[in-house]
This record gives sequence, structure tokens and C-alpha cells, in this order.
Amino acid sequence: MLHLSLNFQAHLTLQKTQSYCYRRPLISASYERKKEQLINSGVFQYENEKLWQAFKWVCVLRIHCEEVALETGVQGLSSPPNSSVLWVDQSKERIRKLLNEVDYSVSAYDTAWVAMVPDPHSSQAPLFPKCLNWLLDSQLHDGSWSLPHHHPLLLKDVLSSTLACVLALKTWGIGEEHIKKGVRFIELNFALAYEECQFSPVGFDIIFPGMLDHARDLSLGFQLEPKLLNDLLHKRDMELGRIRESHSKKSEAFLAYVSEGLLKLQNWDMAMKFQRKNGSLFNSPSATAAAAINVRNPSCLNYLYSVIDKFGPAVPAVYPLDIYARLCLVDNLEKMGISQYFTNEIQCVLDDTYRCWLQGEEDIFAETSHCALAFRLLRKHGYDISSDPLIGILEDESASSYCCNGSWNEVNALVEVYQASQMAVHENESALEKQNLLSKHLLRQHIFNGCDSKGFPNQIFQQVEYLLKFPSPLILPRVEIRKNIEHYNVDSGRILKTLYRSSNFGNEDLLRLAVRDFNHCQLIHRNELEEIERWYTQNRLHELKFTRHKAIYGFFSAAATIFSPELYEARMSWAKNCVLTTVTDDFFDVGGSEEELRNLIDLLERWDVNISSDYCSDISSDCCSENVQIVFSALRSTISETGEKASILQGRNVTSHTKEIWLELFYGFFREFEWTRDKTVPTLDEYMANGYVSFALGPILFPAIYLRGPKLSEEVARHPEMRSLYKHVSTCGRLLNDMRGFERERKEGKLNSVTLRLSPDGTVSEAAAIEEVKLLIENERRRLLRLVVQKDGSVVPRACKDMFWNLSRILHQFYFNNDGFTSEVEMVDLVKAIIHKPIPLEDFE
Repeated sequence: MLHLSLNFQAHLTLQKTQSYCYRRPLISASYERKKEQLINSGVFQYENEKLWQAFKWVCVLRIHCEEVALETGVQGLSSPPNSSVLWVDQSKERIRKLLNEVDYSVSAYDTAWVAMVPDPHSSQAPLFPKCLNWLLDSQLHDGSWSLPHHHPLLLKDVLSSTLACVLALKTWGIGEEHIKKGVRFIELNFALAYEECQFSPVGFDIIFPGMLDHARDLSLGFQLEPKLLNDLLHKRDMELGRIRESHSKKSEAFLAYVSEGLLKLQNWDMAMKFQRKNGSLFNSPSATAAAAINVRNPSCLNYLYSVIDKFGPAVPAVYPLDIYARLCLVDNLEKMGISQYFTNEIQCVLDDTYRCWLQGEEDIFAETSHCALAFRLLRKHGYDISSDPLIGILEDESASSYCCNGSWNEVNALVEVYQASQMAVHENESALEKQNLLSKHLLRQHIFNGCDSKGFPNQIFQQVEYLLKFPSPLILPRVEIRKNIEHYNVDSGRILKTLYRSSNFGNEDLLRLAVRDFNHCQLIHRNELEEIERWYTQNRLHELKFTRHKAIYGFFSAAATIFSPELYEARMSWAKNCVLTTVTDDFFDVGGSEEELRNLIDLLERWDVNISSDYCSDISSDCCSENVQIVFSALRSTISETGEKASILQGRNVTSHTKEIWLELFYGFFREFEWTRDKTVPTLDEYMANGYVSFALGPILFPAIYLRGPKLSEEVARHPEMRSLYKHVSTCGRLLNDMRGFERERKEGKLNSVTLRLSPDGTVSEAAAIEEVKLLIENERRRLLRLVVQKDGSVVPRACKDMFWNLSRILHQFYFNNDGFTSEVEMVDLVKAIIHKPIPLEDFE
């Protein structure tokens, strides 16, 4: 009966869960535990293989139900709900659409200004009457015009939009009741225009008073508090005087951007110098409409026609925004760990951006934030581009993103510049390094000055604080993904002269998909950690008294880097070999005698030592101690297991290469042992030539790369490029370790690259030696990044090169404040966040 029941469930599950077949690690962990329990109880026998296969599929179903419960909080589900799968597919499809077609919100403020443009053939008629009709249809019940659900601290924006709409209707003498309601709203809320606690749109202190002047010209009878009105006008005049006295290109650009607030006060010859190829002023319909009203420029009219043709009677706050908005979505998909679902679409976006970059299109090079984001993503993905265009924009003080005087837009531009400047890879990019220091300094000033005190932009300032503390190249990928999810803002509102939104900047589909994917991977990782802990015990590694028992950290580094469910084999190999390198490092360092060390090396060199089914019974005579027996047995079984699996994937024998890597490590370990034994002090060059190998990354990296795929020929695996990648990341790790641990190691009498730099006569101080090491670390990191992003002449697949880069990020994370392996308290929270603590979706609702 049980046999029939299990097979029946397996048949149903096979049909429903083939798309979940990549959950091999969870199946393996759950299935093997249950199988062992049932065999030990005498219920089943090994021979009934069909029954075991059926039982395995039941485990698949149980695992998926655990996932659903994790996502939804609903317990006791018995089958995968079709609605969940359907929602995921629909969400992905909506995101794909956004990667091809940008979502724009309408702007009542900009639509009002476009509605004020007169017909060139009859100044008494509007050129775009349908815009007026939209204004009449879109007034809110309180008399205002604005986006729905606006932030309570954005009432200045509502006032500005409402005043613009009232002016448009009054200009053409229609909508008397709408005008009255709008005027009433402004009168009731006018005091907010002078409230410091309210967040000001860009140029509000110039535009809003300017529109009040225009309202007076139109004989709009506002009943306003005279003192407040005079204070507002005085503040406008003071601001204009301050800006004009600077005589800078940045000031001219800012005044051109807020043209609708100046009208008759505007120097239109100066303003039109900033007209773009598409006919607009800064891609702003409102500023362009103001120019069309005052100078009747045909190119301005052509731009406005194009906006109306695309969007109809309600226009956006900024257009075009396509390249930047699509890149923002690509960036968010990558930062939140779900870009793998949109590989083809992302490639199209990047190819389009690269074409625009080569053609020098304004959509990229007219905005600081646009250019910085494009530069970072293109260089990250291996496109061969120079940093010169970005530097040129940054040195041009008229760049519009820098014209916003402390606004969200300026802070966002600084964030983009700071992140882009971290992509310096060439020796001659000192200008990019300077921009890194400058943007970091300016961002710190914003934080120090408390620019988030008004509340509305608080989220971006939290992001800034985190970026400054943990730059992206120096943080674990999975840690960064979790932080990005937690900082993600579904409310996509951004503020220029008015609030605008786009689902490309923030949307619930992306957040829910990211949370679901993170929690799903985490569930898999928790089960895998149990498997690693069983492996650790089964190999008797817990019996070794001399070693640091850090199996969880070995798995943590794997799960935080190679986190995709289908990369189970690579992840397990990484974790096991990370444990074994720690064990053998401790054995050569403190745990083994010279006889034991030579014995272990000899066993690895001979390799073909018989091991029977009885645990290690036949190698006892070859091992000089039980410690050697335990270490070699664990080492050999792991090398053999991972080598066999990797050889199948690679289509050739790779076990011999893995053995060579381990032997090279052991020779390096033993050389350091001899230096200590003989009290020999090597030269710095000798120390580093051995030190990058003895840092023990080779046995972790190369088997995982073989299991990660794609296939690597013997030539590629042993190519100088592969060796350079290995040497750069290992040297970086060695220097980080030495810099953070030199005081402890000096007390223990151990060699260290920092102490080797100190001169006996004191001419080289500790501080100077540490600074030199810091510079070397940065140089190694940059050389590594250059190799990773390089396409031309590269033979190593990008997926493999990313393994080296991500390992570099692990090292920086582990050694951020101290030696990660000895600072357990600092790692506990990270382990919890990545392996044990799901992200509750309700926190974002």
C-alpha cells in the first residue's frame, strides 16, 4: 500500500515539478536523511530502486511546499499552487516589457505649461487644446492637481502644479469653476510655500514666485497673506541675485532650466544656448514650453509636438528618459540578484547603450547621472570604453544633474559618479580616482549636514551611508543583494521641478520577485549547510584538536558568492575545500610535527594508497599519526569526489590538476614551516612569491570553477591569464591578511609582509608600511578587475573570471575590520542574514 501511494504521488509530482528539478541540493539533503532513517528501521531495502525514486519525488514536493510556506506564511500546503507559479511568470513578463518600453508618469505641472503655448498662427488660441481638456478632467476633489498619493512633505510640489494649471486655464479663459477651486486650494495652503520642513522641488524658490507674478498679470485675485507673499518674493530676488553674481556656467544652466519661473526676466539668448539637439531645454517640457511662448523657436515646437505625439494630451516631467530608465532597471535587477532571469533583455539594453555611447548621443552625455550609470554598467560588462567622456562631463560645471543645488537629483548624480569611479581599471585613470575622492567627500558632506532631515529623501541617504561604509567592490555579493533589497523603494517617486514616477525606477514586481528568490535560495542553503556539517562529522574533522572549527564560515563564503540553486556542486566543493584548506593550514602552522607534515605531503604525492570500505583501516600503516590519517582521508575522498564530478562536466580528467594545486599549496606551507624552524627571514619578494600560494585559494577556486562550468580545455585551465587572475586575487588576500593580522602574528613570531617592510633603523614606520600595503592591495584589486572585464584577447570565460572577482569581494568583507576567521562576533550577523534569516515581505507592505 505504501509502495503504491509513494509511486502515485511521485507520478503527480513529476508532472507538476519538472521546473523545480534544479533543487537537487534540497532533495539530496532531505532524501538522504529520510532514506537512512527508513533503512535503519528495517522498513525498506536498497534493492527497491523504483520505490526510492518515487520517494525522492515526494521529497521534491515537500521542499516546494516549504518554499511556498516561506513566501506566504501559509503552512500545511500539499501541492504547488498554480497561482504562485502564474504570478512569477506574469511578474517576469511585466519586467521584460519595462526593459523594452519605459514607463512614464504624467505631470500636471508640465502639461499645464505645454497647454499655455499659443498657436503660431493665432496667439489667441492654444496650440495644444487637448492638454487643456486633460486639465479640466484631472482636477482632484480638493481643487489641486498632482500625482495621486503624494508624499505629505511634498505639498510645495502640489502648490506649484496647481498654480501652473490655474494659470493655463486662466490664460485661455476656460474652466472658471476649476480656477476657483484651484485658487481656493492655493490660498488655504499658501503658508506651506514658506515652510522649511516641506521638501522643495528644484527651482521652487524661483518658479513659484515667478508664477505668482504671472498670476497678477492675468488678474487672478489671490487672497494671500501679504507678509508671506512679500517674504517669498524677497527670497526669490535674493536667490536670483546670488546666482547671477556667480557668473558661472553652472548658474546659467540652472537659470535656463527654470525658465518658466523667469519669463520676462529671462535672458533668452543665454537660455537658448542650452537647447539640445531634440529642440528641448534639458528634456523638460515645461522649460521648453516657456521658451516656445517667449521666443517662438521652431525646434522647441517640434520637440513639444513629438512629446504630444508619443504621450497624448498629458505629458511627462522629463522626456526622453529611455536609456537611463532602462539602465536603472538593469542595475536594480543585478543589485537585487535576479538578473539571471532577463539575460537576453539586459544584453539588448547594454548593446543599445554601447551604440549610443559610441555615437555620442545626448541621451547619455547631457546628464551626469546618465553618463556615470552607463559607464559603470558598460565597463562592468566588458565593453571597451574610455573614461574620458565621463571625466569631460564631470569637469563641465553646466552638467544638468549638478545644477540642482542640493536636490535629490544632485545627490543621486553624486552616488552614480562615486560608483562609476570605482570602475577605474587602467593605470592612466588618475582623473577617475580624483572623482572618486571628490564624490566621496561631497556625499559625506551631505550626510554630515543632515540633508535627510525632511524625511522624504531619507531612503537614499541610508543608501549613501551604506555605500560609503561598504563600497560595492569590497562587499560580499549576497550581502550586497540583501542590503539592496532592504533599501529598495517601491515608491519610484523622484523630484525635479515636480514629482515624477516610473516603474523602471521602482516597482512591486521586482521587489517581490527578489524577496522570493532570496528566500528560496536561503532555504536551499540551510539544507546544504546541514549536509556540510554531516560531511564534517563523517570525516572526523571535529576530532582534530588543533584546528579552527569554522565549517559554517566555509559554507557561508560559498553561499554568499555562488548562490544560484543550480550551482550546488560548485558551492559544495567550495565549502568543503575551504574547510580543508583551513584544517591543513592549521596542521602545518601549529598542529603537526615535521614528521607528520612530511608524511602528509608524501601521501598526497603517492596518492594511490588503498582505502578499504572500513574507514582508513588500510592506510594506518602509511600514516604516522591519527591526525595525518584523518586529514589525508578527508582530503583524498573530497578531491576524488569533486574530481569525478568535475571530470564528467568537463569531459576530461581534471583530478590530476586538482592534486597539483594541493601539492603546490603543501609545498608552500612547508616552506613557511622551514623558515620558522630555521629562524630564516626571507626577502620580501621571496615571501610574496610563496605567500600568494600559501594563502590557500587555489584548492578552493579551481575545483569550483570546473564544477561551475563552462567547459575549459587544458590549455585554458593552465593559461597565463588564468594564473594571473589567481595570483592577483591571492596576493590581494595575502596582503589583506597581513595588514589586519600583523600585530598578532608579530607577537607569535610569524612572518608577515608588513613586518618585513619595517626597517631596523626605524626609517620605515608601521604607519608607512601599512599605507604601502594598502596601495598594493588597491593596485592588485584594480589589475584583477581589469582582467575580469577585459574581452579582447581574453581566453577565460567571464563566468569563471567572476569567481575570482567575487572571491576578492569575500576577502575584503572578511578582513574589513580584522581577520575574519578570528573575529567571530563580526561575522555572526552576516551568517544569520545570508543563511538563517529570511526577508519578510510584509516589512515592505
